[in-house]
Amino acid sequence: MKNIVILVSGSGTNLQRIIDTIDSGEIQNAKVSLVVADRECYGLERAKNHHIDHVLIPRGKNFSNELGQVIPKDTDLIVLAGFLSILKPEFCVNWTGKIINIHPALLPKFGGKGMWGMNVHNAVIEAGEKESGATVHFVTPGIDEGEAILQKSFEVTAEDTPETIAEKVHHIEYEIFPKAINKVLGNNS
Repeated sequence: MKNIVILVSGSGTNLQRIIDTIDSGEIQNAKVSLVVADRECYGLERAKNHHIDHVLIPRGKNFSNELGQVIPKDTDLIVLAGFLSILKPEFCVNWTGKIINIHPALLPKFGGKGMWGMNVHNAVIEAGEKESGATVHFVTPGIDEGEAILQKSFEVTAEDTPETIAEKVHHIEYEIFPKAINKVLGNNS
């Protein structure tokens, strides 16, 4: 059984999707062993509701060090699921190839510092992009610079708003996140 640690900052909808797809067998041979939040959020409630160990580590300059102390040594994968804090480069290097993130755009476009949530979708509209989507990628010391694991796109229409793009992206995230986790864990699905 592979151990997954999930880092959250918000409502935890992607966390819930991962829990559900583990329960259904879509993500195979895995369990969420710990949920870590960098602020009070509903993601912690979701963990509690599913009897998953959870901890709040308030963001700050020692966050990465404190995180390193609570992550179990037998962790196979760290998943950033709507996680907004920037991890220290040393932490990313220590977990090379075992830490992934989902980003609400087609990286390398619209990545980097400040590119999260509605900021991304507003930028897509302002740039007149013809497509958007989501990317699951490895986490490296450079923000949103890690190799893409899975990416899926959709057409941006003239009628789209940042809110409609956000909704479309969320559907894609639900689809590709479990597939990317299986891929990184070496599962055959």
